[in-house]
Amino acid sequence: MTNVQSLNPDHEPVFGDYIALMKPRVMSLVVFTAFVGLMAAPVSLHPVEAFAAILFIAIGAGASGALNMWWDADIDAVMRRTKLRPIPSGRTTPEAALSMGAALSGMSVVMLGLAANWHAAAWLAFTIFFYVVIYTIWLKRATPQNIVIGGAAGAFPPLIGWVAATGSVSIEAILMFALIFMWTPPHFWALALFMRSDYDDAKVPMLTVTHGRPSTRRHILAYAILQASLAVGLAFTSVGGLIYLLVTLVCNVIVVKDAVRIWRRDEVDAEADDFKVERSFFKFSLFYLFIHFFAILVETLLTPYGFGGWS
Repeated sequence: MTNVQSLNPDHEPVFGDYIALMKPRVMSLVVFTAFVGLMAAPVSLHPVEAFAAILFIAIGAGASGALNMWWDADIDAVMRRTKLRPIPSGRTTPEAALSMGAALSGMSVVMLGLAANWHAAAWLAFTIFFYVVIYTIWLKRATPQNIVIGGAAGAFPPLIGWVAATGSVSIEAILMFALIFMWTPPHFWALALFMRSDYDDAKVPMLTVTHGRPSTRRHILAYAILQASLAVGLAFTSVGGLIYLLVTLVCNVIVVKDAVRIWRRDEVDAEADDFKVERSFFKFSLFYLFIHFFAILVETLLTPYGFGGWS
């Protein structure tokens, strides 16, 4: 846990510092996938109820981010890509992040229950608990499977959106969850391949640190194939259709092709071109989920006009 205790004396916290604690870039994916899950559901909410549901899911995600930054500030201070976050940079305090995260967690769960239903609120509460306690506090520093198991936390939003609309879980919701769950490990392992020194310095047992890069490359290929299978399978459910199928086939050909290239490379080749293939895989993975969930949204919006789905 963090040893960062005081603010930079030359900086007073501003609104933007507290927004940064909520990890807005991560929140954007959470909000979008939750929105698509809600929109794709066979039950429609009133627009005000739908807006409120997405808002409180987003706040819950932001609360999780603040609690993650509170606990991980010592790691964040060591790693190049995170050392400028609000706590290690001295723009705010661990205590402020803890208070903010705890308060927003409670508020988001209660308000989602009131705005949508208590089934969705229970899933949001479990997601926050899973991300903060199971992943951040326990798994992240304990096992190279941290990102595999912990990735479930980021996969729940479309399921929560679906449950907010319907009050129940379905195969479509489970498959949307599974797609994000399978996407998460290769996405972060590709990053770890060219950022391994960060995890070494922070003593985080990422797969690249505990098992080495060759093993990580094999894992990326295996998960990319599973990810592609789930993505294509989703096309044949009620949220899929011809448009989604064409999109996912193109995307996953790219993913599997690059995963094979990563698997075939040795460290001499990778270092010679500054991990060009690994960086390319990671950059495409940043857009992968947005593309897939946008395709689901298009199918949903076109269905009433006879163009979406398999109708």
